[in-house]
Amino acid sequence: MEGMGHPCAGLLTPHPREHRERGRREHPGGLPEDRGQRAAEWGDAQPQPRVPARLRGSPRRCGTQLFIALSYLFIVLERQLLFMTLGPRGRVSCNPSADAKPRPRAPRARSVVFFFCFGFFSIICYIKKKKKKENNGRINSIFVQPPFPVAIKRWAARPTPQLRAVRISRRGGARGRDYRSRRAVRRGRAAERGGAVGRGGRTDGGGERCCPAPAAAAMERRAEAPPPPQGLDFTVENVEKALHQLYYDPNIENKNLAQKWLMQAQVSPQAWHFSWLLLNMDKVPEIQYFGASALHIKISRYWNDIPADQYESLKSQLFTHITRFAGGSKIVLTRLCVALASLALSMMPEAWPCAVADMVRMFQAEDSNVDGRARCLALLELLTVLPEEFQTSRLPQYRKGQVRSVLAQECGSVFPLLEQLLQQQDSPGFIKQKVLKCFSSWVQLEIPLMDCENLIQAAFTSLQDPELFDTAVEAVVNAISQPDAQRYVNTLLKLIPPVLGLQEQLRQAVQSGDMETSHGICRIAVALGENHSRALLDQVEHWQSFLALVNMIMFCTGIPGHYPVNETTSSLTLTFWYTLQDDILSFEPDKQAVYQQVYRPVYFQLVDVLLHKAQFPSDEEYGFWSSDEKEQFRIYRVDISDTLMYVYEMLGAELLSSLYDKLGRLLTNTEQPSTWQHTEALLYGFQSIAETIDVNYSDVVPGLIGLIPRISISNVQLADTVMFTIGALSEWLADHPVMINNVLPLVLQALGNPELSISSVSTLKKICRECKYDLPPYAANIVAVSQEVLMKQIHKTSQCMWLMQALGFLLSALQVEEILKNLHSLITPYIQQLEKLADETPNPSNKLAIIHILGLLSNLFTTLDISHHDDDHESTEVKKLPVQQGPNPVVVVLQQVFQLIQKVLSKWLNDAQVVESVCAIFEKSVKTLLDDFAPMVPQLCEMLGQMYSTIPQASAIDLTRQLVHIFAHEPAHFPPIKALFLLVTSVTLTLFQQGPRDHPDIVDSFMQLLAQALKRKPDLFLCSNLDVKAVFQCGVLSLKFPEAPTVKASCGFFTELLPRCGEIAPVGQVVHENGKVLLQAVLEGVGGQASRSLMDHFAEILFALNKHCFSYLSIWIKEAMQQDGFPSARVSPEQKETFSQQILRERVNKRRVKEMVKEFTLLCRGLHGTEYTADY
Repeated sequence: MEGMGHPCAGLLTPHPREHRERGRREHPGGLPEDRGQRAAEWGDAQPQPRVPARLRGSPRRCGTQLFIALSYLFIVLERQLLFMTLGPRGRVSCNPSADAKPRPRAPRARSVVFFFCFGFFSIICYIKKKKKKENNGRINSIFVQPPFPVAIKRWAARPTPQLRAVRISRRGGARGRDYRSRRAVRRGRAAERGGAVGRGGRTDGGGERCCPAPAAAAMERRAEAPPPPQGLDFTVENVEKALHQLYYDPNIENKNLAQKWLMQAQVSPQAWHFSWLLLNMDKVPEIQYFGASALHIKISRYWNDIPADQYESLKSQLFTHITRFAGGSKIVLTRLCVALASLALSMMPEAWPCAVADMVRMFQAEDSNVDGRARCLALLELLTVLPEEFQTSRLPQYRKGQVRSVLAQECGSVFPLLEQLLQQQDSPGFIKQKVLKCFSSWVQLEIPLMDCENLIQAAFTSLQDPELFDTAVEAVVNAISQPDAQRYVNTLLKLIPPVLGLQEQLRQAVQSGDMETSHGICRIAVALGENHSRALLDQVEHWQSFLALVNMIMFCTGIPGHYPVNETTSSLTLTFWYTLQDDILSFEPDKQAVYQQVYRPVYFQLVDVLLHKAQFPSDEEYGFWSSDEKEQFRIYRVDISDTLMYVYEMLGAELLSSLYDKLGRLLTNTEQPSTWQHTEALLYGFQSIAETIDVNYSDVVPGLIGLIPRISISNVQLADTVMFTIGALSEWLADHPVMINNVLPLVLQALGNPELSISSVSTLKKICRECKYDLPPYAANIVAVSQEVLMKQIHKTSQCMWLMQALGFLLSALQVEEILKNLHSLITPYIQQLEKLADETPNPSNKLAIIHILGLLSNLFTTLDISHHDDDHESTEVKKLPVQQGPNPVVVVLQQVFQLIQKVLSKWLNDAQVVESVCAIFEKSVKTLLDDFAPMVPQLCEMLGQMYSTIPQASAIDLTRQLVHIFAHEPAHFPPIKALFLLVTSVTLTLFQQGPRDHPDIVDSFMQLLAQALKRKPDLFLCSNLDVKAVFQCGVLSLKFPEAPTVKASCGFFTELLPRCGEIAPVGQVVHENGKVLLQAVLEGVGGQASRSLMDHFAEILFALNKHCFSYLSIWIKEAMQQDGFPSARVSPEQKETFSQQILRERVNKRRVKEMVKEFTLLCRGLHGTEYTADY
């Protein structure tokens, strides 16, 4: 293949974007996303080259191929050995001593071998090229192929991209859908096309390396470059030095400096000059890549800076460079194609109406300097990245619609070419692969499905070629997954036979364990069924063909093996079953009944398949699974659980009856004992339905409750499922309390097993919450077992907290005397332990113990509510106990331990975690008890005042805010609340004088406290001891904090303060005197000092100023905007005047004010009209 080196060079040196595609073929299970942690085990490995089909079976050719690879390897080792062993002047580079003796250069024999291999390889390349000329075929009738000298590839400079392993989280997402969504594919391809230069190469988003490591032979010879100073001119020489520093300087600070400088260089006006010079053919690929990347950035982000008369010149230069690089570095070629694609998108449709046709015509023209096949690949690359660049570009919506329409029309210039290349029998495999990728890219432009029919059929044919299989699958899936495709029902019906025709290939793949092929075929079947189930269901006359497709998907769902170790295909089908039943149930009743008659048997079969797939493997096999495989299997079972929930909507109570009958037969059949996996799977089906469906009226649940004690539990997984099933039936048990005694002993017994910690504790908590009014007869036993378990410390901290919450629910239903009795026995050991810890010298070990005990108490008090504030009215009207007279038991306990808590605080006041744990006890008690907490208010206010006066803590302010919220409006409690509020304010104002920037959490909490005070008790701002002006100034200062939560809280304070100008005289006076300062701070944030995510909050302040201080605002905003360069030097006086008038005119519509502020902040930041703001 002339002009491209050795005919196998393109395969031995894969395009960076091909590494992931090749990874799917080389590693069973498909993409790294599908394999989770497994991908990390091979993600960093060099992808192995596949031997082309035309070379298989030929020992001589395969031997030649192997020799070439070994020759490349020898060149690399030779060069690395030279650089590692010899310094720049023949000295050993690892020894910097001044008296190191000179060392002779590498032995001559080594160099002789090197040049021998080099020469022999050149001869082989020439012979292979001569033999290859006869295979060019008809492709040369489209792309003329003139002679071109053979160039040896820089093999050592080729990239080794790292494949990322993406951990899948599917709970709450699109269950069972193919992990590689089309948007993810576009993002991945966009990342490969490049962006700003990153450390060690261009990185985008996740940091995946897309730019190759520098060519050692060329870059190492350069002198060590000093760090580029920030004021250095953006010249070619300085850019090359900075790139060398970025790649080779071991100093991370210098790398960061070079990174920052290069990013500035890419967007500088000088980039138009040096980027072209960096593309000279004598530069190494890394430098060329940076030049191409700079061109793309200038075109895509700063299009408005390009004069219209320069469009044609820029287009011509890009065409010239793409042609020049057609046989060169692939990553530079791709980047140049992306730049030209961005140019075309910006010029369409006015300045370049026939862009795609011109591209095809330009590359089909004869060029004596570049061979036809190289130009063919370059054109295909350009046509591939053009739709991808459109999908990732941030064109305004009106422009995006125009460009999409133009591109869809231009497919008439693309598809005939693609069809011709695919139909040629002698087209090389890599050409067909590029054609399929190009087609896959174009179909995502919502091109009518009927226009794609020929290429889709060609893609189905390509599925028989192992080398084209992955690309063909992607093309077919993308084509039939377009939302607009459902309009072309006749074309969809034509696609069903070829999909069904893949069943034999699917069965063979399953039998041979070819997970890649089965995965791909399943994707095609699911894409057709899931995306167009409603359209295909409507074609009643074709119901048999669609039913055949459904059965094919059923086969994929029940594919043999355990997910994800033996197969990764079945999860793709789960969303289809939901979609199908949803479409069936959406029909009118008469039509729905017909479809139910056909598909109910299918769904009963699906239940059997899903329960079989949900079964655990044998204990021995499961023991060999990795933790990641077990986690993926857990998520897979969750998806099956959700699917069963949807199936219940289709099958109704008959599904529960079916499950109950099967479980009963399993447990009562003594002649053929079943494995625990069958029992567990059936219980899991019950649990899946009972968790979300109201089964209170089911007639099989009593039988199920009766069967559960008969289950022989000899396995942890089975015991877990039994516990979760009981927990899922807790609401049913509340309506049928007589059955509680059947299952409660099982739960209490499991409570002592550490392996069942999560399931047993969560189940007990559910039972205590739902059935608490029926549990008094069992209370003593539950408390005793729980106390024993807690003292043994066999559960983790989180489960201990859940257990205390369960006990809180349980005790809430008892008489006060019983509550106090149980509380005494339950918490006395912890109080005694806390007393000992309080006497000890503070150290890390007793700190953890103190926090643990305080956490247990706070979680107990969170749910111990004898007033039943959280109970539903209807459910508690009958069962609710009489309200008890006297103090609340929680208050009694808190009063008893109050002195002990103060003692703990006296030693741990400097520790924020301990203080936070102490405050959590009272905060959760206040939230639960509400008015019942009143007796504790005076002493708690006093303790908080002492705490905050000694060492200010944010948790103390948060607790103060809760007290203000609940008790400030009550006259009896206003004095202590007022005193605490004034003290906290005074101490915080002092903190502001000392420097608040080190305490953003305190400032955040203080601003929230002030806003709460204005909401609940504005009279607090009438206190003579409150310096309202100082508070106002602190709020203004807080608006300038770098922490977004603090700024948000400060905005909330002013939003509450400004409406009080008329009713609170001190507030009105301060606002009138200092409002201009507030306005300036807000405008500074809008002008660029604050994050754009905060603009809505700043807009609310402007809206409040305009609504409540209009006469003052009109003066302040005029004076502020008259300052030069305020709030930004990027906005003109006219733009500032327009913004001011817009704000002053809008006093009703807050949403409109937010839009004005967003638009103005973009102008201030120089981002208005750029790609960054299309979705803002």
